[in-house]
Amino acid sequence: MQKLLENKWIKFGALLLAGIVIGWIVKPSSSTTSEDEHDHSESLADQLWTCSMHPQIKLNEPGSCPICGMDLIPVSSNSSSGNSNPLVYEMTQDAVALANIHTTKVGGSASGNQVTLTGKIQTDERENAAITAKFPGRIEKLYVSFTGEQVRSGQKLASIYSPELMTAQQELLEASKSKTTFPELYQAAKEKLKLWKLSDAQIASIEAGGKIKEQMDLIAEHGGVVTQRNIAVGDYVSTGSVLFNVVNLSKLWVLMDAYESDLPFLKVGNEISFTAAGIPGETFKAKVSFIDPLINPTTRAASIRAEISNSQGKLKPEMFVTGTISSNSSLANTELSIPRTALLWTGKRSIVYVKVPNSEVPAFEMREVNLGSKVGDNYLIESGIMPGEEIVTNGVFAVDAAAQLSGSYSMMNRPESKSMEVSEEFRSQITALADAYFEIKNSLVSDDLTQSQKSVKNAQNSLAGVDMKLLEGMAHEHWMQLMKQISASLNQLEASSDLESSRKYFSDLSTAVLDMTERFGLNKEVVYKDYCPMAFGDQGAFWLSEQKDITNPYFGASMLTCGEVKQTYLKGQTVFETELPTTTISTTHNH
Repeated sequence: MQKLLENKWIKFGALLLAGIVIGWIVKPSSSTTSEDEHDHSESLADQLWTCSMHPQIKLNEPGSCPICGMDLIPVSSNSSSGNSNPLVYEMTQDAVALANIHTTKVGGSASGNQVTLTGKIQTDERENAAITAKFPGRIEKLYVSFTGEQVRSGQKLASIYSPELMTAQQELLEASKSKTTFPELYQAAKEKLKLWKLSDAQIASIEAGGKIKEQMDLIAEHGGVVTQRNIAVGDYVSTGSVLFNVVNLSKLWVLMDAYESDLPFLKVGNEISFTAAGIPGETFKAKVSFIDPLINPTTRAASIRAEISNSQGKLKPEMFVTGTISSNSSLANTELSIPRTALLWTGKRSIVYVKVPNSEVPAFEMREVNLGSKVGDNYLIESGIMPGEEIVTNGVFAVDAAAQLSGSYSMMNRPESKSMEVSEEFRSQITALADAYFEIKNSLVSDDLTQSQKSVKNAQNSLAGVDMKLLEGMAHEHWMQLMKQISASLNQLEASSDLESSRKYFSDLSTAVLDMTERFGLNKEVVYKDYCPMAFGDQGAFWLSEQKDITNPYFGASMLTCGEVKQTYLKGQTVFETELPTTTISTTHNH
């Protein structure tokens, strides 16, 4: 035994065997390595690449943009909450902090109904005057020789040589010699000079002097600032020629432009507070005295006029002014308003980002809104947002830019619209049809077949009352198809003899009514697209509801609250061509 241990070959074999055992223990698992390599290759296969300038380009491998040639960048995979809404963009907490993104809850107008307007100071047209020649003659001397000079009523403006006036003076002197004998001739000679606007003092001076005056002074009948001088020394003027234009600047007009959307908040008597760029630190007040009844076709604005006293001469015509009008109108108090910093302005239909509630990570939904009037620094919202929703008010450009670079929908990359333009009259008619549909739905919720069939009659009458002549083009063609589907489903519901078949036909009716709602819209503030995944043997079914709480028409009392809100339709809001919801109110599946 001792000899075996001393044998060098046996020692070498033992060491080799020990090394093999140790190596097997510490060696990484080949299956693990293979799995990691598989996961890595799979993640590369799932990676998308896009162009920062053309986010519509999406390739599954790196390379160059086929449009501009720039290197493609990987699309960030930032979704961590499982939100499947394609209009929702998710960000990390760090990204939100770096972009300085702030949000605000939407409420009523807090602007105090203030309308901001811009305009100019202008002369009061009623204070403009023209000084004309009352008799023909040649200008011998000017006492007012430049534009902008201040003149007073009764001031000498010029001296005129007039042969006709000299003749009239001669007639006066001759008539004055026999005025006791022929008083009528004397009075006629004086009246002739008065018609040429000579004053009594000038006529008396002629009589007292007994000599004809070769030059007669032209006296200012109106005071003010000379805005135009039309004569020079040596000019010959005829009766009625305009010699000077003057304007009184002690009274001025404040003329401002008000757009169509501002006009409902304005009326005569509103007080205007305004500042002038040329007079910093001073605020002036005036009252609206006139609102132009005509809209300027070029500027699409109406002129608002206020009158102001300018006895100190601080204000000057053509000064630019900015004013605010505090309106007494209650319109703004009944509508939602958002600050202009929340808007990505693209016209009447603009973009905002709404914070998704109860999201695991910061998530913002791109929402199209219809704008109303601009009131102060806020815009009234006609449709697209509900009270209490939270919108991005600072950093909206950062959110949109990040969404665009990631290949998500953005202001520059919006999905196609499903909505079609129709008249308000047509929309009111199909709203009546939707109300009858809700009666059918509520009857099935209550498991009441008899009431359901009565409600079908109301729906058929409402459908008959829809005037298809109100539609044109694609809208007309689409409604014709929907009308056939709705009519067929209503006929089947009317003939149904049990709740089970009624619910099946109601599902077909719901498909058509949902399409009608998405294409044409309803005159209701909000309606909901609900979904039950367990309906008809787990095939699932949708329906339209007028209330947020789930009441299931496919199960009734047996599973009344089974379902979830898939989409919310707001009055006047555009519906996009996406299969996924654009407004998620609730994602809880109730049983």
